[in-house]
Amino acid sequence: MKLIALCLFSVHMNLCVLANKYSRQANELESGDQNVEFRIAKLNQVWEKALRLQLSPVKQAELHSDLKIQEKDELNWKKLKAEGLDEDGEKEAKLRRNFNVILAKYGLNGKKDTRPLENNFLKDHEGVQDDFEDPRLEKLWNKAKTSGKFSEEELQSLHREFQHHKDKIQEYNIAMETVSRTEEIHKNVISPSEMEIKEHVLHEKHADLKEKLRNINQGFERLRRLSHQGYGQDSEFKEPRVLELWDMAKMANFSEDELESFKEELKHFEAKVEKHQHYQEQLDLSHQKLKHVEALGDKEHMVRNKEKYTMLAEKTREMGYKMKKHLQDLTSRITKGGLQHNEL
Repeated sequence: MKLIALCLFSVHMNLCVLANKYSRQANELESGDQNVEFRIAKLNQVWEKALRLQLSPVKQAELHSDLKIQEKDELNWKKLKAEGLDEDGEKEAKLRRNFNVILAKYGLNGKKDTRPLENNFLKDHEGVQDDFEDPRLEKLWNKAKTSGKFSEEELQSLHREFQHHKDKIQEYNIAMETVSRTEEIHKNVISPSEMEIKEHVLHEKHADLKEKLRNINQGFERLRRLSHQGYGQDSEFKEPRVLELWDMAKMANFSEDELESFKEELKHFEAKVEKHQHYQEQLDLSHQKLKHVEALGDKEHMVRNKEKYTMLAEKTREMGYKMKKHLQDLTSRITKGGLQHNEL
């Protein structure tokens, strides 16, 4: 009897261990694993693929920041789900769309990426291949370059605005494709009654796409105006993302005091963006120098340059994450229409 009881106890314990193992989210890693970049397995797989594809250092740093934000959002969602706060699954669907956008943005979705491998604002604008993938943008950029209305520094700022606009168009197209694909899947697997319940979710998705498109159109109008008139003396900011936030804030439901307070915070945010940009430039220079030293076979200099490159890469990733998180918070506050609702 004792032997039987011992066997039953052993079987019970094994079943408990297995149940615990498989009840855990399949894509979440053991918290004690120190050899991974992210706590979620699929994000590590994306990161490892990016390293294998040898994305440029700046692209790697940007991807790392995006994956860190995705990780934070997914872990927060798991807490919400455990509390039963995502019954319609919309937050989960949004996370999945965001993840697909990241994959496509960096050419990691398995599709052939026809975009240029390098997108480095460090190079002089004369040597940059101005491939904005939109004839209207190409025409405006060429007009601005030859207008004589921009200083060297202003032309570099304008080029960043054009590149930022191109990125927004790309993200919109990815988001639209992702929503269309999701809708097609739901049509095939969801019953008519369930489709009715999902109507409000679909409405939100299309409203989000409509807002993105409106933002793109406004951005193009700004670029058109700038290309013809140049930067005015009363221009509040220089960085594209900050300019975009400021334009959004002026149209939001802010009081004069709130708008003035928001403007001050945007000045601090712009300084953060410029500092991050400086580190990106230093990271790219360090990478070029490291490749040069490796080609020469100078082991002593190679070790020193490798250490500096690693330090710059870590610092750039850290700053990129903080900057993008701050951008996320600022955008959320504008969307909610008031500073008092979401103080940092």
